[in-house]
Amino acid sequence: QVRLVESGGGLVQTGDSLRLSCAASGRTFAAVAMGWFRQAPGKEREFVASMRWANGDTYYKDSVKDRFTISRSRPPKNTVYLQMNSLKLEDTAVYYCAAQSVGSSEYNIWGQGTQVTVSS
Repeated sequence: QVRLVESGGGLVQTGDSLRLSCAASGRTFAAVAMGWFRQAPGKEREFVASMRWANGDTYYKDSVKDRFTISRSRPPKNTVYLQMNSLKLEDTAVYYCAAQSVGSSEYNIWGQGTQVTVSS
């Protein structure tokens, strides 16, 4: 079974930076894509950023496009990072890492989440 483990969350002030990491462990799996989602209190989970594993194409939520960067480790490790700069109050949320494995049409493997809190 594959597990995704996030790390790097914490409490920061507006304008600060954080780097989230997501490491896959367990049996080897082939990913189509890996991404980050977040869920703020009282809101639905939303897409933040993703990367296609085959070609490295990246996608971002409009509100984070110029501030966040998704990247990955060199193969064969399935580790994905989210560099978050110029953090805003509205970035406060639990951030989840997710993977879309080969053969799946959606993100089918999820991490447990890491809390990011931005204060003024």
